[in-house]
Amino acid sequence: MWEIDGIHWKLMTSKCHTHLMDTVAASCPTSIYDVGCEGRMVLDRIGDRWTVLIIGSLAGGTQRFSELRDTIGDITPKVLTQTLRALERDGFVTRKVYAEVPPRVEYTLTELGRSLLPPISMIRAWAEQYGPHVLALRERHDQGRESKVGS
Repeated sequence: MWEIDGIHWKLMTSKCHTHLMDTVAASCPTSIYDVGCEGRMVLDRIGDRWTVLIIGSLAGGTQRFSELRDTIGDITPKVLTQTLRALERDGFVTRKVYAEVPPRVEYTLTELGRSLLPPISMIRAWAEQYGPHVLALRERHDQGRESKVGS
């Protein structure tokens, strides 16, 4: 965090770019809906498309990169690498590199990462219970749009 001309700045990263973001104060503003809120930044990480799947996969214990890729299925190696680096940076996973040929890298949930397992488990149960219903509603909605376009 830097202060320039009385404005607090944080270095922010996204999938596309890095930029400085001014914040209202050094601590979280009054609401999670404020852009500069630290809690919102954490929600952005947790709400990432792949984070929940990676953390859920690591719930069973330490895994190698290829095991994570195979478990998750449709994630590219580049995106898996980027997401794992972000999770390591934020303290959710640890990365252990073994000096072997070929190199072996293992990922494990930290205590902070394990603290996400109960809410992720609840979201997973909800998704499994209501997934068919949501997909049926989606299909009905899409069919309604198609019939309006064809009219």
